[in-house]
Formats: sequence, structure tokens, C-alpha cells
Amino acid sequence: MLEKIDNFLNSITMYRLVLYGLLVISFFAILLGFFGFLPFSGLQLLFGSLLILIVCYISNKLFSVIFQAPTNIESGYITSLILFLIVSPPSNPNETLPLILASVLATGSKYLFTFRRKHFFNPAAISLFILGLLGYGEVIWWVGSTVLLPVVLMAGLLIVRKIRRFHLFFSFLITGIVIILTYRIFDKGNLIISLTEIFTSWPLIFFGTIMLTEPLTTPPTKKLQILYGIIVGIFFGFPFHIGPLYSTPELSLLIGNIFSYLVSSKQRLKLKLIKKEQIAPLVHEFTFMPDKKLSYLSGQYLEWTLPHTNPDTRGNRRYFTVASSPTEKEVKLAIKAYPTSSSSFKKALIGLSPGRYLFASQLAGDFTLPKDKNRKLVFIAGGIGITPFRSMIQYLIHKSEKRNIILFYAVSNADEMVYKNILDQSVKKLGIKIIYVLTNSQKIPSSWKGKTGYITPDMIIKEVPDFVYRLFYLSGPDAMVRSYKKMLSYLSIPKNNIICDYFPGF
Repeated sequence: MLEKIDNFLNSITMYRLVLYGLLVISFFAILLGFFGFLPFSGLQLLFGSLLILIVCYISNKLFSVIFQAPTNIESGYITSLILFLIVSPPSNPNETLPLILASVLATGSKYLFTFRRKHFFNPAAISLFILGLLGYGEVIWWVGSTVLLPVVLMAGLLIVRKIRRFHLFFSFLITGIVIILTYRIFDKGNLIISLTEIFTSWPLIFFGTIMLTEPLTTPPTKKLQILYGIIVGIFFGFPFHIGPLYSTPELSLLIGNIFSYLVSSKQRLKLKLIKKEQIAPLVHEFTFMPDKKLSYLSGQYLEWTLPHTNPDTRGNRRYFTVASSPTEKEVKLAIKAYPTSSSSFKKALIGLSPGRYLFASQLAGDFTLPKDKNRKLVFIAGGIGITPFRSMIQYLIHKSEKRNIILFYAVSNADEMVYKNILDQSVKKLGIKIIYVLTNSQKIPSSWKGKTGYITPDMIIKEVPDFVYRLFYLSGPDAMVRSYKKMLSYLSIPKNNIICDYFPGF
């Protein structure tokens, strides 16, 4: 069952999944409104949703023209639907001002509250906060209604599983519940009733799965994300009043956003394409010159934005590992693209002419070399999953830094191998051991001296006698990573000795 769910999640981008999830929640909300299960009528909700969508769409177009910035279609719709599920819908045309203000503020925040082209507040949260300061009391978070909990929970958990942020969600959830219950104890409240109310009257699930996990305003590493969840959970659960400020869900998220901004990369790059090359039958490499130096660690990834006409369901933003080394001036990106089934993003990227630009931001990822240079490592790469290892190995070559590394590089056919010149250099200069593996037994060249078939426990035991003591890095298609992770577990490799490359929207 989980495998089928994961296959579905891997077929869709993070933004599109969030959009579809919000659409499903909104549809059920409007339907329940028509049947009288919500405090608002179906017509109220329908009118409110259309008003917010229209205002957000128009204001987004205007702001993008004024600031000459690229837009993300899904992002605008996502913000619209979040606002719809939080702000009280109007009962008559005279009550539309709060919704219009919230929509304009949320859209405008993406352009106004920025530094180095990177916005640092959740758009919906900052608009709701300003709305509250202006004296509007319509921010009621009605999405926390009991009748919506099942569909919110289903959509929210799918999103969290897709982006693999359960550590963030649970750090927030547990902290928030503990703070709320602790306050109720001192306030002599009924704990059973309080615990029930947390899930049936508070927007805890919606907030924690959909708003808290927004990638653009979350820290880049797992440890920082856990701390981020704890900070937001504390302010979410603890009631306070300081001057004009009251404890609200949106304020707790904004406080967390400030922390995230302080510990995250502030960079948003404008990248000029200077070279593109097909380095294997289905693999294309792109070399860009950034408008400013990118500071990153080998193995980290970026969110790449390429505005293009008629984007498909995968949108105009994608996450890819940086293939270049931090020691190189240029920024390299490598993708695998099938002629008939590639996304509009990849087709537009392949068709990009030298001298044209795209944008990149949201540097993140824990798939990096350990600080302990004496730690013995095993890299397992499948296909295009070689890119983070290319970055690491090129970095080590430039730094003349020797580490005990064994690399398994598996591809279907010999002509699919890329970066072999760098890998060969690493053998000579750094003493890295490389095991090449061809998985397509029907197309093995007569001169082939490497392994054939799939990487097996026996192969690991033979090539890595001290495998029990090593740190394993897995990178490649999700199905391959899951399969080899199970294989390593079978070999009794501890979970904390297995690091998997992952970025949302693969």
C-alpha cells in the first residue's frame, strides 16, 4: 500500500500535490456548507473562494510586472486557497474588504518582504497578521472544524510524506500539545477535554502539515527544521498578550520564519547559461554563471525556476542537486530527460539558448560529506544519482583531500555513464575505489570489466569487507534508493549510518 502511495507521490511535484490537496479540502468544505455542516453556507464559501482566487491572480500579475519578477502559477493558487480556508467568508458584498485586503497583502508580501530576491515570511501568515493589526477579527481558522479533520489529515499527511518532513511536523505537534496541556493544567482545565479540543477545534493539523512545511520559509537541514518546529510549537500553544500583539497561529509561524531566515541561505541567484552539452544519450549538462557567488556544500540542492509558456502539471519550478563543486566558479546542473515523456520544464531547459537566464534559490539538504575526514564512506549511485557524488569528488580533488571512499556506480548501459573523467582522476589522485555496475544483462560490451546485474548483499560484503563500520550514501531514483536501503538494513547497517539523497519534486 505504501509503495503505491509513494509511486503516486513521486509522479507529482510538491507544489502540485499541495494545490490538489487544498482543492480537495476546499471542495469538501463548500459541499459541507451546502449541507449545513459548517457555520457558513455553501454560497458564502463559493463566493469567498472565487473572490480570493480572482484578487490573488490579478494582484500577482500586477506585482510581477511592477517588480519584473518571475511568477509561480501554483504558488499563487496555493496562497489563495489557504486564505480561503482561514478567513471568514463574507455574508454579503459589504463584508468583502477583509478578503480583498488579505489577498493583496499575501500576494504583495512575496515581492515586498524580500531580501536578495528571497521572501522570508509565509505569505498567508503575514497577511493575516497585518489584517489583525488593522483591526479585522475575521481570521478564525475555520479549517480547524471537526467535520473537515478527516480530509485535512489525509491531504496533510500525503504532503508531509511527499516532502519527508515528518520530523518537522512531529516536533511542532508534540511541542504544541505539551505546551497547551501544560497551560491547561495550571489553569485547572480538564485534560481529556483539552486533548480532544486540540484536534477538533484547533487548526493544528492543517497548520502543521500545510503551512509550517512550506519549503521557502523552512530551515535547510534536518536539525534546524526540528528546532524550527519546536519554536513554532511553543508560540503556537502558549497564550500571551504583549501590547497590540496576541498569540495567534499566524504570529507563531512568523516568529519561526524569522528564525528560519536567520539560519538559512539568503541567496537567490540569477543564472546565465554559458554552455549546454549532452553528456550521455539521455543526460544533459548545463553550465551557468551566477550573478553572485553561491556558497554551498557538495551534495546540496536548489529550487530552480524557469518561466516558460504552457507549463504542464509539473509547473515551472523543480528541485535538482547542484552538480558542480563549491570550488568551481560555474554552477552545473545535470538532468535525465526522455524525448517523449519529459516535463515542459525539462523541455524548456533543453531548449534554452546560451545567454538566457533562469533563477535558483532555497539551498538545502543534509546529503553532505561528514565533518570527520577519517570516517570511512560508501557511495551508491544509480543513473543520474551520480551528480551529488560528482560534486563531492570534484571538491576533494580540488582540495587534495583524501578520504576512504568506495563508490558503486550502477547504470543500465555503459553509454549512460557520465563524469567518468572525474571519477578516473579520483582513483589516481585520491585512491577512491570505484565499482562500475551494468544492470542490463542484454547489453554488456565484450570489453566490459566491471560488475553486471544489480548491487547485492554479496557484492557489498565482497567489495567492502568492513561495511559494518562505514557510512553509506544512496542517491538515485526513489525506487532504487528504497530498495538499497532495505538491502543495507538486511546487512544490519544501522539506520543512522544510511544517508539518502532526497529533494521534493524529484
